[in-house]
Amino acid sequence: MAIKQISVFLENKPGMLEGMTEVLANAGIDLRALSLAETKDFGIVRMIVDDVYETATVLRDNGYIASVTPVIAVMILDKVGGLSTVLKAFTKAGINVEYMYASLAGQQSGNAYMIFRVEETDKAENALRAAGFRLADQEKISEM
Repeated sequence: MAIKQISVFLENKPGMLEGMTEVLANAGIDLRALSLAETKDFGIVRMIVDDVYETATVLRDNGYIASVTPVIAVMILDKVGGLSTVLKAFTKAGINVEYMYASLAGQQSGNAYMIFRVEETDKAENALRAAGFRLADQEKISEM
C-alpha cells in the first residue's frame, strides 16, 4: 500500500523551485505534500502529487531529473502526541525512519498525514496496521 513520491534534483539558486512548480501548475498537477532539503549546490524536492505518472512525464519532458520512491502515508490525529504514537510503533518493530514530512491534507477530519521513507516498507506497513493506524493508498492521496 506504499504510495509513490517524486524526488526532483534542482540546482540551488533563485528561481529553480519556482520554475519547477510553474511547470507543474501549467500541467494541472496538484501538490499534496512537499519537502525541500538542500545542500550548498543542489536541493532535493520530495513531493506527493495527485497524478504520479503525469508528473513524472511532465518533469522529464521539461528537462528535470526525477525519481519515484515508495513511501508510507500514515493518518495521525492532529493533536499533541500524534506523531509520537506512530514513532513508537516504528521503534517497537525495529523500523528506522530515513526521513519524514507532513501533509495537512485531510485536516477537515481532524487528521493529518505524515509521509515516511523507511527501508523496509512492507514491515513498516504491517507494524502500523497492527498498531491500529490507517494508511493512505495512491487513490486516497489523489482524492485529498
